[in-house]
Amino acid sequence: MDRIRLRGGSPLNGTIPISGAKNAALPLMIASLLTDETLTLENVPRLRDVHQLFHILSNHGVDWSVEGKRAGQDGMSGQTVHLCARAIVDTTAPYELVSTMRASFWVIGPLVARMGVARVSLPGGCAIGTRPVDFFIEGLQKLGAEIEIDQGYAIAKAPNGLRGAHIAFPGVSVGATHTLMMAASLAKGETVLSNAAREPEIVDLAQCLTAMGAKIEGAGTSEIVIQGVDRLSGARHRVLPDRIETGTYAMAVAMTGGDVTLDHARADLLSAPLAILEQAGAEITATNRGIRVRRNGAGITAVDVSTEPFPGFPTDLQAQFMALMTRAKGTSHITETIFENRFMHVQELARLGAKIHLDGQVATVEGVESLRGAPVMATDLRASVSLVIAGLAAEGETTINRVYHLDRGFERLEDKLGRCGADIERISG
Repeated sequence: MDRIRLRGGSPLNGTIPISGAKNAALPLMIASLLTDETLTLENVPRLRDVHQLFHILSNHGVDWSVEGKRAGQDGMSGQTVHLCARAIVDTTAPYELVSTMRASFWVIGPLVARMGVARVSLPGGCAIGTRPVDFFIEGLQKLGAEIEIDQGYAIAKAPNGLRGAHIAFPGVSVGATHTLMMAASLAKGETVLSNAAREPEIVDLAQCLTAMGAKIEGAGTSEIVIQGVDRLSGARHRVLPDRIETGTYAMAVAMTGGDVTLDHARADLLSAPLAILEQAGAEITATNRGIRVRRNGAGITAVDVSTEPFPGFPTDLQAQFMALMTRAKGTSHITETIFENRFMHVQELARLGAKIHLDGQVATVEGVESLRGAPVMATDLRASVSLVIAGLAAEGETTINRVYHLDRGFERLEDKLGRCGADIERISG
């Protein structure tokens, strides 16, 4: 099993290219199930989750291909993917595939909308909370699907097609918003999604569906209105840059010091965390290339943070920010409001010398003068990269085990950091 070894103490200087967003690419790939024509996606990241979704879509009969490298591209350039679900040959998404990635459950919406039936295993994925599928099921039922749970599978049937409805989500759910927006695109009549997620990835999917012929208004607000159409066509769409990867590398620069340009990054996608980083002492500047992040020798200031749905501070940056606060001057309080079990990185940060006290969903972080390298273990995707950030500033050597979590969401992380001066390497086996 691969490990990452790094030695802390080196500032980061240079350029890091930001990849396409995983959280946008996955629902965009799933949208290929809605049409019998080819959907072409540009700037798709090379990630374990993307590769796994290829297998899941192939099981349904989706043909896919990846364009080869083009002139002027390097290994950091996003890939262009062609997906065509000309004939869906299987409407079952089996446990052995879905259990590896929660987002694969989202195929239930396009499958029942286009085929009138879907049998999808209840999902697995990171152990950071229950993340139930109730919102998905209740929403599809309001669109007219009959759903039963049998032996760990959600079985949805709509032999006469779906029909528009008003769906008010009891809580904000990005996955349910993605899924029901896709399903409603082929429903008869108008669908209104109230209390919808507002994340940029929702807007990206809506723009792609619109290019495919869907009629969608209000994406990016809490109310999305979809007028169903009889069929969708193929389209070409470019995946937006990954705001979580952007925030992660910005925090790495704030932790180590230095001066890094995050190529292709968009400041408008993560205004809240960038504002927090400025309070902590980083200098953030939007440029025509992306975002420039700098920190001089003044140190890091403690800042309190509470995770919130977009446009607030994202839960997917909570672990990384906690790592940054371990070296801050003063005491910070980090409140996790989205997932009930997303503090598993605390014990591993403590192995590096961090002082963190947990009280329910609040972590109190007392900044320390220095961290010391140690062997640590990744517990989930975002927790694993928080250990990288801490290790970049720790004295001595840090070894991070179970880094397959990193490969789910960060494309060639050790290469990108290494190009900016980090002493980091992957150890195979």
